[in-house]
Amino acid sequence: MSVLYRTYRPHSWSEVVGQDIIVSALTDAITVKRIAHAYLFSGSRGTGKTSVARIFARAVGTAEEDIYEIDAASNRGIDDIRHLRDHVAVLPFSSLYKVYIIDEVHMLSKDAWNALLKTLEEPPVHVIFVLATTELDKVPDTIISRCQTFSFRTPVREVLRKQVTEVAKKEGYTLDAGASDLIALLGDGSFRDALGMLQKVISVSPDKKVSREEVEKITGAPRAELVNNFVEQVIAHNADAALKVLGEADKGNIAMSTFSMLVLEKMRYILLLQHSPSSKVDVEERVSPDDWNFISTQAAHKALTPSILAAFLEAAEGISRTRIQTLPLELAVVHVCQK
Repeated sequence: MSVLYRTYRPHSWSEVVGQDIIVSALTDAITVKRIAHAYLFSGSRGTGKTSVARIFARAVGTAEEDIYEIDAASNRGIDDIRHLRDHVAVLPFSSLYKVYIIDEVHMLSKDAWNALLKTLEEPPVHVIFVLATTELDKVPDTIISRCQTFSFRTPVREVLRKQVTEVAKKEGYTLDAGASDLIALLGDGSFRDALGMLQKVISVSPDKKVSREEVEKITGAPRAELVNNFVEQVIAHNADAALKVLGEADKGNIAMSTFSMLVLEKMRYILLLQHSPSSKVDVEERVSPDDWNFISTQAAHKALTPSILAAFLEAAEGISRTRIQTLPLELAVVHVCQK
């Protein structure tokens, strides 16, 4: 099986998902022939920065032999940039422009930055630089000021869900609603990670139909029943039972960040149904039949309050700040159940 994120990475403007403003700005620039000599693409991993850079390079008429990709993580020194500077001076083989795509550009050393700056200040007319970074704050202001900057949006869950569903279909697989939604969640805002997770799942799936339970088993995500039991006990203000479920999740080596995301999602759906009956169709199509039964039943009790959800939202944000990953969730349970 081919690597999915490579097979299905966008190769044309029409295939770029979730970056409409950037696509519009770049295509307009090409149309009116106002092409800058340097661009800076920033955004979290897997949002399409290098894919868009390649599409842009081809769109300005650059042949493959005149497109150069450099990984700054492994070519970060002054000698590497000096070599680049010498290479830049050479005319393109067969194109109007040579395009240099420098990925993870924030990894360059201080001396390398200074050398690159000199090239950006007086670039040859036949050269376009596209710098890509996941950490814009590490890029010097002197570099940023000499580039046209574009910030790539992190894809929302719904966009990732549609993407993995469509790719699975093209590969001959069918995902149930719960499976596609869980893969999208585990993708954590990255097209590449979501497709990597999909590949992991379908590569060991015994048939062409993938359920949420299969995704849970293959990825190590917490079982829906475990999350549902936790949510139910919290809403019932049963601290002892809720903490017992949390301990079970911890013993199962389940990442508390993932567990908390699923808890928040379940609570959010319940709260939506309690206060917005019109959201029923949207929620129901996102979850498995069993989850829908649980959510609708809990919503009918109208016992979940915004303050409960807020407590667990705060707990989720605190997980990365402590070595005891269950602690923020434990504190939230105690706080909620004491009221």
